Amino acid sequence: MALTKHLTEHLAGAAFALLAAGCALQPAYQRPAPPVAAAYPDGPAYRASAGADGHTPDEIGWRDFLPDPRLQRLVELALRNNRDLRAAVLNVERVRAQYRVQQAALFPQLGLGASAAAGSVPGSGPGNSGSSHATRFGADLSASWEPDFFGRLHSLSNAAFEQYLASAQAQRAAQILLVSQLAEQYLTMLAYGEELAVTERTLAATTASWKIVKLQYDTGVASELDLRQSQSAVDLAGASHAAQLRLQAQAQNGLVLLVGQPLPADLPPPLGLNSQRILADVPAGLPSDLLARRPDILEAEALLRAETADIGTARAAFFPNISLTGSLGTASSTLASLFSGGAGAWTFAASLLAPIFDGGANRANLDLAIIQRDIGVAQYEKAIQTAFREVADGLAARGTYTDQLAALQRNEADQQRRLELANMRYANGVDSYLNVLTAQTDLYNAQIGVVTTRLNRLINLVDLYRALGGGWRARTGEPACQAGNS
Repeated sequence: MALTKHLTEHLAGAAFALLAAGCALQPAYQRPAPPVAAAYPDGPAYRASAGADGHTPDEIGWRDFLPDPRLQRLVELALRNNRDLRAAVLNVERVRAQYRVQQAALFPQLGLGASAAAGSVPGSGPGNSGSSHATRFGADLSASWEPDFFGRLHSLSNAAFEQYLASAQAQRAAQILLVSQLAEQYLTMLAYGEELAVTERTLAATTASWKIVKLQYDTGVASELDLRQSQSAVDLAGASHAAQLRLQAQAQNGLVLLVGQPLPADLPPPLGLNSQRILADVPAGLPSDLLARRPDILEAEALLRAETADIGTARAAFFPNISLTGSLGTASSTLASLFSGGAGAWTFAASLLAPIFDGGANRANLDLAIIQRDIGVAQYEKAIQTAFREVADGLAARGTYTDQLAALQRNEADQQRRLELANMRYANGVDSYLNVLTAQTDLYNAQIGVVTTRLNRLINLVDLYRALGGGWRARTGEPACQAGNS
């Protein structure tokens, strides 16, 4: 009796030691230090933000950041219908199902079975006479279990769970990207519309000017050179008009693709590009804040943790694989006596498979897992560096676009006045028509430059909002569980 007790205690202690060893096979995860500066760049190109009511960028809802009612409705439709986002959501469900499959391997597997068999055995008499027939019925409950002494199954389960977390962050990143892409496409379409309006005004002005020059040419006042220059201005404006029509139509097609359905007829009226009041005071915080804000960084870190768990799986392959199987049921030669007394049957088996020689496969798999983990570290660090660069670029652009736009608007006013003076000098015979044509071309380019810079400024604000992790919540300060809902 004492020997049995001692043996039981010894086996329990050995099992505990094996379990402890199994936990140690998976290396402890350590987050790599961020390979970026502790603060964003500082200099003439950067301006401090006043902040947005004390909220961090990931807490600022896209409805507050994008106040245009038409754009808000388009974002709402896209979050319901965009196919890329839908695929990202389904991918989360797929990876979660894979995790559940892997987690189930940690538990014993039970099964219920029933069988019926009949056979005939030839006899030993002349001509195989005296053959015998046998019938057997059975019913049993079977069980199998792999005790995870060395942590192989736990490492596989941990890796699957981290991959599930990574897929959830990938879905979040897909939504943030969709919000920013839709806003940029919408603003681009508005810009093309304004450039088209500028081109139409220029085409009307050049056509009216051509008519005057044509009349002067017909009466012998203007030269053919003036006529051809005037006609060239009309042709160039017409070519620009066709190009702007094409670009606007293609921009709308891109918007439809992002929304995931044809644009409804009951959308609110659009605001002009100059009337867009996109929130500019988005606080940047510190680079370390990106580790919690940016879903692509969180995704890379989850994958890194999964690759760390894979090292535990590879290490466990060097140790024995133990499995236990058993069944309990009844067996009888007749169906009527299957559940009668004395028909019980049971089996139990334990197996152990220990690697002895595998040609170096286990060592290679462990090396592969370690290398893959090191690749994950590099990818995680690259994600941080990319995020740092995107935020720094956005801050530099936010600090300079306002001054650039103001200077271009002053230049537009100067070019407008120059064209008026050139027309007056030409009408009075002081200058040639070439000066009028040059002034008209420069005014057109200045007007297009203002529209383009205004668009770039707004797109930069959208990109900065995305780079700082904004676009996940619909309304500022809403609970995380409701983030993304409209």
